[in-house]
Amino acid sequence: MPQRMHWRHPPERVYIRPAMHVITSTSDLSDTCSRLADGDFVTVDTEFMREQTFWPDLCLIQLANAREEVIVDPLANGIDLGPFYELMANRSVVKVFHAARQDIEIVFSEAGLIPAPVFDTQVAAMVCGFGESVSYVNLVKKVTGRDLDKSSRFTDWSRRPLSDRQLAYALGDVTHLRDIYMHLRTELATTDRASWLDEEMAELTDPATYESHPENAWQRLKMRVKNRKALAVLMELAAWRERMAQAQDVPRGRILRDEALYDIANQLPTSTDQLSELRTLSEGFSRSQRAKDIVDAVRRGLDRDPKTVPALPRNQPLSAEATAIVELLKVLLKAAAARHRVAPRLIAGSDDLERIASEAEPDVAALKGWRRQLFGEDALRLKRGELALTLSKGEVLAIPANGR
Repeated sequence: MPQRMHWRHPPERVYIRPAMHVITSTSDLSDTCSRLADGDFVTVDTEFMREQTFWPDLCLIQLANAREEVIVDPLANGIDLGPFYELMANRSVVKVFHAARQDIEIVFSEAGLIPAPVFDTQVAAMVCGFGESVSYVNLVKKVTGRDLDKSSRFTDWSRRPLSDRQLAYALGDVTHLRDIYMHLRTELATTDRASWLDEEMAELTDPATYESHPENAWQRLKMRVKNRKALAVLMELAAWRERMAQAQDVPRGRILRDEALYDIANQLPTSTDQLSELRTLSEGFSRSQRAKDIVDAVRRGLDRDPKTVPALPRNQPLSAEATAIVELLKVLLKAAAARHRVAPRLIAGSDDLERIASEAEPDVAALKGWRRQLFGEDALRLKRGELALTLSKGEVLAIPANGR
């Protein structure tokens, strides 16, 4: 679980100059959240800063339902956000977000809870055929025909006071969301796809998605090491960096850049003098306390039981046959997505296709639930040679192969 699990009482700040309904007191927030709890949904957006911190710094909260819309100033002197978090935990009210992951993450890091139930309009739009990862601006245009002013997009939301224009921009992220939610909810009901969205929301609202465990920090790294011994060291280094970044509330790169992590893991220095030879570390770094901590992490990695270190991926290229199958699966996927008006990426990713093509029993999302019905069964039949692809009037069709 994250270290910051509390409802903050911020230090004294300058209030936002109230040019609209901007909440700066706990009593106003409590009354407003009580009214919002009487509705069946509330649209939610947050503005935060994290360029200089590990944990996101919540700067603004926007809320709306069918009857009202408000802005909450989390930086107002003495405000307690408890009523807001209680609303997020109220299961009788649907929480509507667009691209919800970061908003949920900040609620989880601040209060240790996951908003529920959740309706993510970006995911719902993919289910309803609006394309892959459609932006809020484009979705507003497609659903309502309105053009949004994005000139305040790069506002420093921690500065006070905020202008009326900035506040209006922020509020627009939840007012238009009401129309989008109503449209997509109707579309899902009409097409009988509400259960598809439920499957997607299950992962989005799983606390494990947001828990930050230092021992797993290595999994987010993209570069590769040369052997399992180096991987063991990288795992220890990444865990050390994660703990330091969390404790000091600074970005990971402020502690040590990714390139330096890999350099150390591959070179395996066991003394601070050896650290001074690495080009990815600044001059004089080897004399710092962090250098000593890094050497200790390297030694822990070298002493680690090999059984606790995952095997390195072989990175073997696909066989010629599997490569050909992947190309056919891509065509089948695009055809299925077009026919059912679903974003292809929501059905299957490239890794799914490669595993279906190369593994006997692949455990992938594309072969489960509604995805299996739309695509997975045909994908397996195509792989077995039971289906063929043909073109009819510009549309790709899957037909039985050899009369089967």
